[in-house]
Amino acid sequence: MATPITSIKIKQLTPEEIQQEKILELQALLADQKDSINKIFEITADLDDSGILDAVKAMLYAKEDISEIAVNQAAREPVKNLINHVLTVAGMLTDIDPAVTIKLTNSVKSGLNEAELYEGNKQSVTILDLMKALKDPDINRSLKYGLNFLQGMGKGLDEK
Repeated sequence: MATPITSIKIKQLTPEEIQQEKILELQALLADQKDSINKIFEITADLDDSGILDAVKAMLYAKEDISEIAVNQAAREPVKNLINHVLTVAGMLTDIDPAVTIKLTNSVKSGLNEAELYEGNKQSVTILDLMKALKDPDINRSLKYGLNFLQGMGKGLDEK
């Protein structure tokens, strides 16, 4: 019978051996990814030829100046107002049913297309024309929608 194992010897690699293993792993990886690496070299060569790498390098050196300019620009009152408006509109849009938005945008698009058909019409509109137009179901529907919108907006303006 064999003698029982009483101790385990772990081979400790020297720093040079560890480095040599890493180099061999890197060589294998480079060999496996040869096409990808060649493409990366082509891309970087094109970026260098066009001067983009020089611009990026200059931006990295001037990153503190650039960030200071960006912060100063963002701190300006018009930019703050723009950000607040965007956030407010985004909040409003999240509260609206997307189906309503789609229907409204399609209706506006249809209205714009219809208006373009009569773009060159130089005739003036008379009171009688307006009265006749109110009998048109499409115009009446649009006016009723607008009136309901204005009524709802008025209610919203009255809220504290």
